[in-house]
Amino acid sequence: MNLSALLERQFVLPSIPKVVALLLTELERPEVDLRKVTQLISKDPALTTRLLQLANSGFFNLSGKISSVSEALALLELAHVHTMAKAAATGASLKAVPGIQMQRFWDYSLNVARVSRSLAGLVRQNQQAAFTCGLIHAMGELAMHLAMPDEMARLDLEVKPLDLRRAALERRDFGYCYATVGAGFARMWQFPTAMVDAMEHQYAPFDNNVYEPLAGVIHLATWRARCKEASVSERGLAVTFPDPVGVALGLDIDMVLQQDPFDWAAHN
Repeated sequence: MNLSALLERQFVLPSIPKVVALLLTELERPEVDLRKVTQLISKDPALTTRLLQLANSGFFNLSGKISSVSEALALLELAHVHTMAKAAATGASLKAVPGIQMQRFWDYSLNVARVSRSLAGLVRQNQQAAFTCGLIHAMGELAMHLAMPDEMARLDLEVKPLDLRRAALERRDFGYCYATVGAGFARMWQFPTAMVDAMEHQYAPFDNNVYEPLAGVIHLATWRARCKEASVSERGLAVTFPDPVGVALGLDIDMVLQQDPFDWAAHN
């Protein structure tokens, strides 16, 4: 399937069942705790994507300006959020995407978000935007599995969806990868330009005269989280570290490894 055809497909991104249930419970309380609502949505890539899509729609005249859950909630009425959560409940599933272990994908995405936020702080980039980009950076992978399950199943036999080599092999087989797909949808949904660019160039942040620091941040955070997923050895970490990206941002391998999401998971 070519990229244009894929981007024309309609699909429902699955949300985390427990998060959706807790969110609906909170939204139905007489006094809603906005801090808790923010925390819950920020754990779920699909809910975050839905919320940003709504907040950046033409209806609110802020297209291309809302880059975080907290910004979106400051703009939207709780009725909008409640409607969104009820719609998400119908698609909340642990088995919603062929070939993807959803709980693992959700945990991985949150880890990338946390590392992205921390690295963004080190290089003076927008930490909220970095967290959001990290959380939704691989949503294109879900879209590809939903749109062309047979082709992706064949690729899954060669390399797993969260493997470090995944983007390169998707580009080999299809001419594009999950980063291109995610950025394509983000552009259609009028997400902020910096976020779209970061998602699009996360695979190769500084190729072809591109310099988008946020893309470099996502690239390094993805490397860290995928190495964690694969239990890469210390030597393997040294061999696979994307040094050119680190040099461009002024970050070495030790600085990146120190931003381990498992060490500060309590922050979310």
